[in-house]
Amino acid sequence: MDTSQLLLTVTLTVTTLFLIITGLQLIFVLRELRKTLRKVNNIIEGFEKMGTSVEHGFSEFVGLFSGIKTLFNIFKLIESKRNDKPK
Repeated sequence: MDTSQLLLTVTLTVTTLFLIITGLQLIFVLRELRKTLRKVNNIIEGFEKMGTSVEHGFSEFVGLFSGIKTLFNIFKLIESKRNDKPK
């Protein structure tokens, strides 16, 4: 075997080993990234659920104040009708 062929074979072997090691490391990194993204997704879903419940509670709170405002308007209307009656 010629020295150039031997050098080429060694170089290709070393390059192949480095590419295999790099590929395995990439697989591990992508697997960790997948786990991390799942955790982040769960956290975001929790915040969405909490936001929805807060929004629902806020809409009920606004509805309560709207009802109280309507009730006061009815009282004012009744009082103005009472005051408009001739004595």
